[in-house]
Amino acid sequence: MEFIRETNRIYAEDATGRLIAEVSFPQLSPDTVNIDHTFVDDTLRGQGVAGQLMQTVYETLKADGRRAALNCAYAVKWYAAHPEKNDVIAAVAPTR
Repeated sequence: MEFIRETNRIYAEDATGRLIAEVSFPQLSPDTVNIDHTFVDDTLRGQGVAGQLMQTVYETLKADGRRAALNCAYAVKWYAAHPEKNDVIAAVAPTR
């Protein structure tokens, strides 16, 4: 799947332009973002798309020298399962 990258958003659209996958990470400070939202369309569930989004965010943050606060439940779960990537984590929101 080909992702479209914006400054604080990575997403994919289908052939009609409909949003089918997205992760947003708004800026908190010059060197920190907040991973606050992950979306994958029902038609793509179970295909690893959310994990691909997280991997792409990780690579983007690492390349930019930025860190992330995690406020998205999926991001918290993904980074917990990939502790080798926690070098970009600034903070994790308390669980509710």
